[in-house]
Amino acid sequence: MVKNWWEIQVICDPTLEDLVFWRLDAMGSHGTSSQRKSAHRLVQAYFPQTAFELLDLAAIALLLKQDALCVSLPLPKTTWQLIDEEDWSKSWKDHWHPQPVGDMFLINPAWLPTPETDRKVLRLDPGAAFGTGTHATTQLCLESLEMRLSGNGDAVVADVGCGSGILSIGALLLGAKRAYAVDTDSLAVQATADNRALNGISPDRLSVQLGSLDCLIADLTEPVDGILCNILAEVILDLIPQFGEICKPQTWGIFSGILLDQSKLVADTLEQHGWVVATLWRRQEWCCLNIRRS
Repeated sequence: MVKNWWEIQVICDPTLEDLVFWRLDAMGSHGTSSQRKSAHRLVQAYFPQTAFELLDLAAIALLLKQDALCVSLPLPKTTWQLIDEEDWSKSWKDHWHPQPVGDMFLINPAWLPTPETDRKVLRLDPGAAFGTGTHATTQLCLESLEMRLSGNGDAVVADVGCGSGILSIGALLLGAKRAYAVDTDSLAVQATADNRALNGISPDRLSVQLGSLDCLIADLTEPVDGILCNILAEVILDLIPQFGEICKPQTWGIFSGILLDQSKLVADTLEQHGWVVATLWRRQEWCCLNIRRS
């Protein structure tokens, strides 16, 4: 049976784009894409038909307008339509192209040929999982990985909320020895496993399982060198008290999915649990915290 999806289209000011991404993700989007539309951005998001009635969709449109008013930006225009799964797969793939990220990566859609490049090519098909390399938070994390893994080829990393697996795979392409990935979404677990195969990485180097930090605490035989976490700030805050259970004294972390106005609360909570925020990198309204044990 073909599954039907709501496709929500939001035309907005470019400065509002990241806030639209955040709002749609917070509402439970199963996938997002973005493209230029004249002087605006067209953001598309996908929700199972069973998740929303028409009244719920109207509420999302209202929330997006309220978000714009709060930051004094032009109101976005929101529309929606019902499509089947095959249409969804094609509609966003038509607009996603190879994208350089940082100094070292090229994110290449799996269905396109690999171009000649000196960059490390990360082949990706995110499916219904978050993480295509186009969002500011993912880019900040990959750029932070370039800095952290320079000359540290023996690193073992944990990827909490792995989505498409883009950060785990990026770490391994940079020379990390092993990555342990977890996600509470079975679609993300499958996407990570598929992308692992696309990039020729063995399960011995990248393991992925359904679950969260508690799974890693139970399964790891030794602490990790680095923690990757690109999820919402609210979830990070809940996990912070447990991160110490998989850490060495010198473990570092790369945390994103955090809006700038949430960064102080996250940083304060990290410091209360034995972490130091070494740097805060910002892109639009999003930030990435590069941290280490105190």
